[in-house]
Amino acid sequence: MLLRNLNFHRFQCGFTPVFRVSRSSSNVPLPDAQQSSDESVSDKQVKPERKSVVPSNSRFIYPEFLPDPKMEWRNSLREKLERMDMIQRRKHIDIPEFYVGSIMAVSSSNPHAPNKATRFVGICIQRLGCGLRANFTLRNVIKHIGTEMKYQLYDPTIQKIEVLRLEKRLDDELLYLRDAPNEYSTFDENMEAEYLPEGSPVPVNPLMVKLKPRPWRARWERKDMKGLADLGLEERFYERAKELATPWEKYDLMKQYRKTIPEEEQKEIFAEVYSELHEVEVMRKKMKRKKVFIKPTKNV
Repeated sequence: MLLRNLNFHRFQCGFTPVFRVSRSSSNVPLPDAQQSSDESVSDKQVKPERKSVVPSNSRFIYPEFLPDPKMEWRNSLREKLERMDMIQRRKHIDIPEFYVGSIMAVSSSNPHAPNKATRFVGICIQRLGCGLRANFTLRNVIKHIGTEMKYQLYDPTIQKIEVLRLEKRLDDELLYLRDAPNEYSTFDENMEAEYLPEGSPVPVNPLMVKLKPRPWRARWERKDMKGLADLGLEERFYERAKELATPWEKYDLMKQYRKTIPEEEQKEIFAEVYSELHEVEVMRKKMKRKKVFIKPTKNV
């Protein structure tokens, strides 16, 4: 009785009842405009996301574009400015794809040389750094003396970088070549470039290096080097290596996280720079195809 009096009072005072219709009810049709808006919203939701054109191996081809994983050294503005400088530098010099184990030749300006330039051929034994501080080290044996040259990848004095043989090795560093016989680090200075078919994977050289007798520059038996042959040491050296080994570190997720850049940030960085890098590569390929062909002449 109380509810009836309350409803009657509402009608007398001018209140109109509001009826709510749920969309789930199939008996009540919706207006045409509302149906079309719902369909457009559903189409936007069902529409698949656009796939990224950045190759998945960009972090291996351009590792220097990834910032240093140490948070105390991070600065987003500096990193962005460095990437812009690196792209501009790549527009003036061709920096090809290379890895540790590739045979390379680097020509750099030298005011004291007769031709004002020097060319060094060697195997890449180390690649470090990020940003404008990226560097790599080449090693060769010249006149029975092991010689190494360390280059800054974006050094303006570098005139040309050539990859004579593109390949990888079993290890990320080949510093143990310093303790190996000279034959593992000897390469001809007039070596001609070996080209791989376009689109073919980078070959991995499974060469096993035999070191010279001790003493060495490092305790190689304590390092997990896959490219080293049997070291021929006494059993006590291997026992000591097992005592100092830390096999649990490969399961330490936080340590791996601190040493790497998150995948989301990697995609964001390469999405920013890959379009310009791709344009530079296309321009380089066009320039190579436009080389003038000189018709050979017959010797009379």
